[in-house]
Amino acid sequence: MTKRQPKYYFEDFVPGPPESWGDRLITREEVIAFASEYDPQPHHLDDAAAEASVLKGLSASGWHSCAIAMRMACDWFLLDSAALGSPGIAEVRWRKPVRPGDRLTMRRTVNSARPSQSKADRGYVAMLWELINQQGEVVMTLDATTILARREVRP
Repeated sequence: MTKRQPKYYFEDFVPGPPESWGDRLITREEVIAFASEYDPQPHHLDDAAAEASVLKGLSASGWHSCAIAMRMACDWFLLDSAALGSPGIAEVRWRKPVRPGDRLTMRRTVNSARPSQSKADRGYVAMLWELINQQGEVVMTLDATTILARREVRP
């Protein structure tokens, strides 16, 4: 993969109102394929087991939801950014089951942005990512920090 010239730098991530992006249809086939490979619990693989579970129906693995959110973030802004990595995720919450047939969008809120105190060429941006289904219900939240290169380094 060729490295792209970034469009978005640290300075472009300003705390403010949320932005939304995407429209991703979740299929039964992908729910089962992901679960078969990475989270083979019965309620992600089998209709009868899923109906008998607390989820009351086939649902995507929470880790599948995280992978979907990551893909949506990459397609939306991360691959076009000067991202240098992440020190980690503060919290992930799976609020409602993601079902086959759901259409998901992502909402991103920049909560804070601060220049690094030890490295002038970068900054830290704390964001809330939310996956939202077609009924407007938040199905997953993820609090993440991303390290981004600065467009202009000031001494």
